[in-house]
Amino acid sequence: MGRASKREEIAEAAFRQFHAQGFNATGISDIVKAAGVPKGSFYNHFSSKEESALEALSRYEATLRFEMLTSPGHPPLDRLRAHFEFLSKDTVEHGFVRGCMVGNFGAEVADHNEVIRAALKQGFDQWAELIRRVLAEAQASGDLAGDLDARAVALFILSAWEGALIVTRAEKSDAAVEAFFATVFGVILRPG
Repeated sequence: MGRASKREEIAEAAFRQFHAQGFNATGISDIVKAAGVPKGSFYNHFSSKEESALEALSRYEATLRFEMLTSPGHPPLDRLRAHFEFLSKDTVEHGFVRGCMVGNFGAEVADHNEVIRAALKQGFDQWAELIRRVLAEAQASGDLAGDLDARAVALFILSAWEGALIVTRAEKSDAAVEAFFATVFGVILRPG
């Protein structure tokens, strides 16, 4: 009888370690120690640290609650705000130390690893497209000015969010996140 797979434990430990420490500061030894498995178990399931990082990014994406942006029954801009409020709450509850794994990896690894850079780009593109759809829906319902460039504004909102998270971590304060909400929802996305 074969041994039980430890893939789930390793993948979850990698996700936690990468989110807490970043890509460069996380070693395979950190991952296997957190998973409580021998180092050889890592290589039974992942060919490299890079492969486990891609799995971690996929797991992180699942925590972003993108379904909040697409669920029917609430006005589009309310859904958008609720999505970012959810993300903000997570940042505050974790003491301003983790930030967004996609943004963290983007700053840390994108210039040095094409495979991870491509995965990050795909993740950001998907997120921006979901935001664009929400904005287009708000335009169609008359809740947002029709002449607003939804694609450009979606990219700006996502970029502003990622920047706010960096400042929040540096200051250990939610002031940048508060400024994000005040500017995005109080100025940019005012009804037309």
